[in-house]
Amino acid sequence: MKEVIKIVTRKSKLAMWQTYHIENLLNNAGMETEIIQLETIGDKILDVAINKIGSKGVFTEELEAALHAGEAHIAVHSAKDMPSKLPEGLELIAFTERERMHDVLVANKEIDITKPLTIGTSSTRRVAMHKRFNPHFNIVDMRGNLQTRIAKMKDGQCDALHLAFAGVHRMGYEDMIQHHFDLDIFTPAVGQGSIAIEASTSLDPELKSRIVKAVDHAETHACLVAERAFLKKLEGGCSVPVYGLAQLENNTINLSGGIVSLDGKKIINDIIKGNINRAEEIGSELGNILIDLGGKELLQEIKSNL
Repeated sequence: MKEVIKIVTRKSKLAMWQTYHIENLLNNAGMETEIIQLETIGDKILDVAINKIGSKGVFTEELEAALHAGEAHIAVHSAKDMPSKLPEGLELIAFTERERMHDVLVANKEIDITKPLTIGTSSTRRVAMHKRFNPHFNIVDMRGNLQTRIAKMKDGQCDALHLAFAGVHRMGYEDMIQHHFDLDIFTPAVGQGSIAIEASTSLDPELKSRIVKAVDHAETHACLVAERAFLKKLEGGCSVPVYGLAQLENNTINLSGGIVSLDGKKIINDIIKGNINRAEEIGSELGNILIDLGGKELLQEIKSNL
């Protein structure tokens, strides 16, 4: 009798899309699966900004508890939701091939981004970047799953939503995209566009190997190892306006990353390159460069004001 791979996930439509994608990859590799749906603290508390909830893993804690308890073999996450430091006994074992990584503005009407607009987002990174590059925008906190936020926008709570292209594409809302942000200006959150698979370090090695073989995309994995090493060096997370993007070209990783102050007035960034085999080292090196450029003080300032 085959072992059934138990997959734990959030209940939102986007999380379920991602989970069905993983399930299909596993099924195609001959593995049987079972899906377990849970609500996270980030799904339950919608009237408080993410950075005010007081939890590092607002979208991951309940799923990770299921892994610790042995109730599931793997958890499915948006890679960008993963804290830079995981709880002891857990690891990220695979990353799916990355969707396009950039941010977009979604609206149910035509908008002119040169004019004052009310933009909905729950990301401190996006808020800070708009304060820097689009000070004529009025930014309002917008929580909830994608469908909830679109409904709030249609109710007039904002003119447009600032979102990741990947989620908009996966949910079939591409026709609502009014603006695509340039990656060089609005560099995305670490991990954006990929699905991460988390498991217990005690997961059977043979089973782990089969899951990784079915799901993992080697080039994306290398890029996210670099990005996450960068984030870890800066002790960043969902509530800190740190951004990073690794792109691969001929076995060379090009990693750009930065930190922006909450008011958008200060920004520290740089770009480094290195061989794909040094992915983790490259990420740590960029983190150290930004720290030397004043990043430590800027991060302290940010965290004291969150």
